[in-house]
Amino acid sequence: MSTPEPLPCDVAELRRMFLFERLEDWQLAWLCEHGRVEHAKPGWLIREGDPATCFYVMLEGEIALYRTVGGDDVETSRTARAGVYTGAWSAYLGDRAPQVYTGSTKVLEPSRFFVLDAADFAKLMADWFPMAVHLLEGLFFGTRNTQEAVGQRERLLALGSLSAGLTHELNNPASAAVRATATLRERVAAMRHKLAMIAEGTHDRETITALMALQEDALARRADAVSADVLGVLEASDLEDRLADWLDDHGIENGWEIAPVLVQGGIDETWLDAAAARVDPSALAGAMRWLGYTLETEELIAEIEDATNRVSTLVNAAKQYSQLDRAPFVRTDVHELLDATLLMLQMKLRGITVVKHYDRSIAPVPMFAAEMNQVWTNLIVNAAQAMAGEGTLTLTTRRVEDWCEVEVADTGPGITPENQERIFEPFFTTKAVGEGTGLGLDISWRIVVRKHHGDLTVESEPGSTRFTVRLPYDAAG
Repeated sequence: MSTPEPLPCDVAELRRMFLFERLEDWQLAWLCEHGRVEHAKPGWLIREGDPATCFYVMLEGEIALYRTVGGDDVETSRTARAGVYTGAWSAYLGDRAPQVYTGSTKVLEPSRFFVLDAADFAKLMADWFPMAVHLLEGLFFGTRNTQEAVGQRERLLALGSLSAGLTHELNNPASAAVRATATLRERVAAMRHKLAMIAEGTHDRETITALMALQEDALARRADAVSADVLGVLEASDLEDRLADWLDDHGIENGWEIAPVLVQGGIDETWLDAAAARVDPSALAGAMRWLGYTLETEELIAEIEDATNRVSTLVNAAKQYSQLDRAPFVRTDVHELLDATLLMLQMKLRGITVVKHYDRSIAPVPMFAAEMNQVWTNLIVNAAQAMAGEGTLTLTTRRVEDWCEVEVADTGPGITPENQERIFEPFFTTKAVGEGTGLGLDISWRIVVRKHHGDLTVESEPGSTRFTVRLPYDAAG
């Protein structure tokens, strides 16, 4: 940063500045009494984030203004116009706002500045322009409060939508488990009844042993049938008819009730013929119903297992999504976050084809995982809404030098060039009134760029919109 050189203050020169041209003589004299003129060599005049100690007005020279984006200084404008100002312009807000420089200023050629300490500038504003101060305070705090309130509502709406989707997804397997449990209770009761009949009956030991062997064989065939799953709907229906006929032919009443269970368990006529040869004819009817109960019980247990596994998967996805057991900033597998987000957004993605092009070899990335899940949510939900329930969502991960790139692409109508220029502005939205707050992408941009020192860009044309998130591997929380 350049070392200032003190110079005399000229009231007449201040009067020529557009910023001071309407001030009275005593006000200009006050400025020269409390301020100073400094000469600055080329280099940094102020740096973003440093304590805001001075208000600068350029008398002559050239400066460039910068903002820090992703750890880099990005030039936003440059000017040689006398009277432009920079520095502690918000000092009048006092300790109600962070008193740091909100941008950086670089001197491009030897320049002169009128410099006023922040405390003097705050007093000037309060004493000379009280109404303007009230208006500016209202604008500053009103905008900030509005952004915070709408941002909170944006997060609550997203949370409510996710909660509703998660509740719906949890309800399906939970209801299935309840139904299967109720039916299983009936089947187990029927099996106990059959077991009591066998125990009280005249069946000899060999018959009972044959029944147990048939039961084990039937369960083994069911396992093979589930893994193979080769029968089509029509083939299964034909086989059910044939097995029902077989059961009727062998004097087993209401064989049509048992036939579907036997087919689902991989049983065919050949197996039934072999089973009939191993069992006493007087025990065949009971044996078939016993086998039917056995297979149906196994099927119900499988349904309960599948339902509880789905519940467990959803709970784990919710845990992964919320990152409740993670440190705030930690190296994380980006694919785990993307998959958890997709699972949480199943309801919103119905009708949409999801394609994953993951590079599983990329290393975990240092990040605030819970906040990055908010980014994935915003990008994926926007893509789903753009496609209106029909299209292809493509998620791509790759490593480019020292960056992890995640691309979220959709086949929606695209974003117009003029809207692309404003897409990350707060409160800007292309959605209909009431459908968007205009903060989703702004929040995402601030999370990626400001908090992770990364980058978030968009490329769009009809049928192809691609948001690319770049996260550095050397970021520090």
